[in-house]
Amino acid sequence: MEDKLFETAEETADTENSCCCESCKTKERSPEEYRSLMNRLSRIEGQVRGVKGMLERNAYCVDILIQVSAINSALNSFNKELLGNHIRSCVVENVRSGNDEIIDELVKTIQKLMK
Repeated sequence: MEDKLFETAEETADTENSCCCESCKTKERSPEEYRSLMNRLSRIEGQVRGVKGMLERNAYCVDILIQVSAINSALNSFNKELLGNHIRSCVVENVRSGNDEIIDELVKTIQKLMK
């Protein structure tokens, strides 16, 4: 984090719009993307706490299962948003710079998501 304090204005502008770093595999996200993803995770976290409370209150199994299904759906929506952002930024940037290995990584990722 300290290294970032000494970046020039041009380096800062480059990193704000940068995508996946080849060596460290990080991603600079826009404030909007970050906020959207964090909001989704916060809602999911609340849903999980709700299910935990239902279990503590001995709620009926079917009611819990329905809520867990809603959590799964919310996680899938989170994955769709993140994957879309990844394709539009990281994948496109890498392909444009000649790194076609990103396609193999994308295929493997999609295969894992579809299990």
